[in-house]
Amino acid sequence: MFYLFISLIFDVGCPILWITGISCAGCGMTRAWISLLHLDFKTAFYYHPLFWLPVVILFFYFFRNKMTKNASLILSTIAILLFLITYVLRMLNTSDSIVIFQPWEGIIGKIISQLLKI
Repeated sequence: MFYLFISLIFDVGCPILWITGISCAGCGMTRAWISLLHLDFKTAFYYHPLFWLPVVILFFYFFRNKMTKNASLILSTIAILLFLITYVLRMLNTSDSIVIFQPWEGIIGKIISQLLKI
């Protein structure tokens, strides 16, 4: 609900990027799924290489009662590590136009900039 409000009022695609100027670990996931619906796997992978992981997580979530707690913990840890490693690698890739690190362009950065001028 909050996301829809922000999107409609301020024409914001990603509220985290808009507020901080820094892309989140899931940045590009929606565009990847839209590309996947068009059967464009190459573009889906470009937008987010882990676009397939939420489906796997959802599958394991539905069958979590059939798994041991240890197996569930291991799978959760692997999913989190995959997201973190992918995020860091994408952040370090300066030619990646999907993941952005421009804190001065976010609302917080602009507010700080204005406060420093006073």
